[in-house]
Amino acid sequence: MSKLLDEFNAYRDQMNQKILEADNKVIKRLYSLDTLTYQDGALPVKTKEMLGLATSMVLRCDDCIKYHIIKCHDLGLTKDEFFEVFSVVCTVGGTIVIPHLRRAVEFLEELG
Repeated sequence: MSKLLDEFNAYRDQMNQKILEADNKVIKRLYSLDTLTYQDGALPVKTKEMLGLATSMVLRCDDCIKYHIIKCHDLGLTKDEFFEVFSVVCTVGGTIVIPHLRRAVEFLEELG
């Protein structure tokens, strides 16, 4: 694994554990809703993760972008599929998403 990936996963795991230990019902339900959203349904998981990646990029959330890149990578997205998603993002989001596109491509390259 790459250093970027290791650091991202370690931080995310550590903070999620602390957040969930607070035992806040609303936050726990939000986390559960997020988990349920990305399960197979009328749309397959792969499509939902691509949608998650695209919307995260348009919303310019680097942590969310990394998370969805990992998920898409794990689901076997090809480089061409990633760049199709990125092209939709750039069309919808405009030039303001280009810095996030750069970081997304860098992170994707770290995954191999």
